[in-house]
Amino acid sequence: MTGGVRHLYVHLPFCAHRCGYCDFVTVVGRRGQHAAYVDALLAEFALDGSVLAQRVETVFLGGGTPTFTGSRDLARLLGALPAAEEVTVEANPETVTPALARLLRDGGVSRVSLGAQSFRPQLLSVLERNAGPDDVRRAVGLLRDAGFDNVSLDLLYGIPGETLADLEADLADALALEPEHLSCYELEAKPGTRFTHAHGAELREQAEAMEGYFEQVVDTLVAAGYRWYETANFCREPGRAGGRDLRARHNLAYWMGRDYLGIGMGAVSTVDGVRTTNTAGLGRYVDSLLAGRRPPREVEHLDDETRERERLLLGLRLDEPLRVARVENALDAEALRRLAAGGLVELHANGGGPEIRLTRRGRFLGGAVTAELVR
Repeated sequence: MTGGVRHLYVHLPFCAHRCGYCDFVTVVGRRGQHAAYVDALLAEFALDGSVLAQRVETVFLGGGTPTFTGSRDLARLLGALPAAEEVTVEANPETVTPALARLLRDGGVSRVSLGAQSFRPQLLSVLERNAGPDDVRRAVGLLRDAGFDNVSLDLLYGIPGETLADLEADLADALALEPEHLSCYELEAKPGTRFTHAHGAELREQAEAMEGYFEQVVDTLVAAGYRWYETANFCREPGRAGGRDLRARHNLAYWMGRDYLGIGMGAVSTVDGVRTTNTAGLGRYVDSLLAGRRPPREVEHLDDETRERERLLLGLRLDEPLRVARVENALDAEALRRLAAGGLVELHANGGGPEIRLTRRGRFLGGAVTAELVR
């Protein structure tokens, strides 16, 4: 018997190198453990995969660097996962070879997200990235040669030492590759990372300039024919994409508050009002599953108020209106009136009841506006 969850996340933690700004659940190297880890993933899927619907909408392999995982084990994993309408794999540019591109294509992958981050060598050095600008260009070319027609590029801005001219050049270099999708994030100094110790003061000093950088990103990409559909995400407009909706459907599921199953160390699942988070320890994760047990997990029961608050906070990141009835108990009505009067929120009615969304100015202020709207 199958369940109703239509979205699956698979975590592959292995990386060749841990970048200083990274705070994801990652493990450096460990090539000798890739096979056992994939065995554990498949064991977890066998235990919990029954919550998935018969027809899965999205599968997302994230990391870490999923394409650093040994080719034989990566192919084995892809072959065992359910078919889906969108299958995304994250990749670092230096890992993409003709053989890897074919492996992904043959394994049912339909979308690849490349971690470019920047095309400026001096900024890549600050970020401790292994790939150079030519590696990104070569990777995109190899993916195109393998038949991929849905490629996303990740870019960072606000890198220490970056100028507005650097950002403009990065955007131009990215657009020259004609990606179907772009994710553009402000670099954050996450507590406890090496980056915070090395560059935290500099990032704090340049914080005031980031709103201007953000506006530059949006203006440039919208002018180039991309839809600003989520705070940090852009896709080609359907008219320029053969009518296809090129939004990242897996991430849309998160932003729309849908249930999802996550497998892997550190992976999170939200199913029927229960959120579980797997242990972030590689040994504990693998040993438990290879012994036939579920891995150690934190369990959180989400009440209706929490779920509505999350729907409000995440839903307002999108360019589509959010139905008030879905978030009414989490919404501060007085703040809504005040922010609407201030031109930061739009409130209008349709046949299904009142809806809200942030205005352009409200979207640039983002979290500050949504924080006021939460009761």
